[in-house]
Amino acid sequence: MALAPVLAPQAWRRHYPLVSLGLGGVTAAGLLLRHDWAGLGHAAHEYVGFIALVGSLFVVAGGIRLQVPGGATPGGNALFLLAGALAANVLGTTGAAMLLIRPWIQMNRPRMAAHHIVFFIFLVANVGGCLTPIGDPPLFLGFLQGVPFWWVARQCWPVWLVGVGLLLALFLVVDGLAWSRAPKAAQPASAAAPGGWRLEGVPNLFFLSIILGAVFINRPPFLREALMLGAAAGAYFTTPKSIQAANGFHFHPLNEVAVLFAGIFVTMVPALAWLSQNAGTWLGAAPSPGMFFWSTGGLSAVLDNAPTYLGFLNALFGIAGTGSVAPLLVPKAACLVAISVGAVFFGAATYLGNGPNFMVKTMAEAHGVAMPSFAGFVLKYTLPCLLPVLLMVWWLFFRS
Repeated sequence: MALAPVLAPQAWRRHYPLVSLGLGGVTAAGLLLRHDWAGLGHAAHEYVGFIALVGSLFVVAGGIRLQVPGGATPGGNALFLLAGALAANVLGTTGAAMLLIRPWIQMNRPRMAAHHIVFFIFLVANVGGCLTPIGDPPLFLGFLQGVPFWWVARQCWPVWLVGVGLLLALFLVVDGLAWSRAPKAAQPASAAAPGGWRLEGVPNLFFLSIILGAVFINRPPFLREALMLGAAAGAYFTTPKSIQAANGFHFHPLNEVAVLFAGIFVTMVPALAWLSQNAGTWLGAAPSPGMFFWSTGGLSAVLDNAPTYLGFLNALFGIAGTGSVAPLLVPKAACLVAISVGAVFFGAATYLGNGPNFMVKTMAEAHGVAMPSFAGFVLKYTLPCLLPVLLMVWWLFFRS
């Protein structure tokens, strides 16, 4: 499921529902034969919560349109990326990426290049969303498992500052060099191009507030999800079709996420159970935060980071001899932070690491931006730009 979109994209687009739901169906049948109703029910409940949040944010963001002037300077670009990184914690990385990628391309005409898109993937579609469970899918799965909402921000903000700060500094260097080499016609003295700044779809901010408030509702069951889906429906039917058309909004990306994660959530049930029971033997009695950071991150880079997060969270359960998050928040806090940061930060390492990455790549190519291949992304950007940031984060926070 991770490699097929890269190796056989045409066949994958035709057959991914059969692959995902087929594997999920086989696993579900095995669980039912073993009478594991609890495991299957728990996975179904988490799946509904996950899709309700991701889907509702996707729909609401699709009804908001930001128009910006072109000809941005490197400094203006860095400020936009910082704003996008902050917005990812409210809209989710998927919502923020879908809302901001078109303005980002527009403001960098006529000197738009691959590095603009790659650093957008690094900061807005991944690293920026490390402060709240809304920010990135793995963190929301942790929230559903019992990680307190504000615990993530309290524990991860220093790492977020270092990661975002270093990436912005690198971007300023790369974009500054590109700016100095660009023809003078591509460097307008002022960014005040005709049209200026314009925000459409402001009423959707009301529906966004409903979704954000619903995150904190735990009882009765499914009220949270009902409010989210109701807000998404309200946003969809009240948004002018002209805004959705201008955004190129359609449901295919959401349909693909829903189908893929239906299979992922079910097939993860026996894997997570095995990890809970055997992680102590497999990883040792006291694995270091650094081990969790690199292991979670390494798999998040080549698989999706959401199931990878769940896998190592359950491994931590097994090591601590518990089935809940609460006993981990103090004695194993550093390991839990390492899992969270590893999943979010390494999701930027490849096109496979996080759902928005491929969406952003596809939209950039539709606007005429020549994007690197899978290997080119890793060799040209991940290794020289992202890896030093990851090493610095490990050195400062997870080395001991």
